[in-house]
Amino acid sequence: MKAVILAGGLGTRISEETHLRPKPMIEIGGKPILWHILKMYSAHGVNEFVICCGYKGYIIKEYFANYFLHMSDVTFDMASNRMEVHHKHAEPWRVTLVDTGEDTMTGGRLRRIGDYVRDEEAFCFTYGDGVADVDIGASIAFHRAHGKLATVTAVQPPGRYGALQLDGEQVRGFTEKPRGDGGLINGGFFVLSPQCLSRIEGDSTSWEADPLSGLAADGQLMAFEHQGFWQPMDTLREKNMLEDLWLSGKAPWKVW
Repeated sequence: MKAVILAGGLGTRISEETHLRPKPMIEIGGKPILWHILKMYSAHGVNEFVICCGYKGYIIKEYFANYFLHMSDVTFDMASNRMEVHHKHAEPWRVTLVDTGEDTMTGGRLRRIGDYVRDEEAFCFTYGDGVADVDIGASIAFHRAHGKLATVTAVQPPGRYGALQLDGEQVRGFTEKPRGDGGLINGGFFVLSPQCLSRIEGDSTSWEADPLSGLAADGQLMAFEHQGFWQPMDTLREKNMLEDLWLSGKAPWKVW
């Protein structure tokens, strides 16, 4: 099975980082968050990827073109103009990088890579700026079992602020960033039939608008509920939080 990853947006809310590189190339623990996402899928047996590039997409292409340089020890012999790579860290990945335009919306990007997934029974689809410990294998099995066109992973968003534990008017303690109010949201990890592509009109179509709403209205969208860790990286604060989790050695999304 293939996984399609959106990696072409501007990331304006984290412009401190994205004026130099596309958002999926912002590093967590010294590696792009895009690498973390590929590792998450690979841990569940998904090793073929189609990456929708846009803003500064050449940086993503250069990263994969020089993957061994990023991941291995290297000796440069200047006299003989030779490079030797030591202890190659190979991944079982096949990565297709597609230029889907700088101004294309999320649905338009998905539509533009249609030729790469049209013959698939189903494919995974996600954003290039969030991590989770979603059981991707279970979500694929769930999708195959229900027989509908689309599956969305439903998550409860993390709370942004710590909450007071009150006994009347007296503060008894604090709860650090409790989960939301119980409502589930689109967690961004999809399993889709290629038939979903026909619902996307063009480059200006947002996947989260008419295509997704239409699937729901037609009874073709099912929810795979995830109660574990889920965290997007929309702001510098969230980036630093993910960095701290990784450096602690307890990153919940590290399932490999």
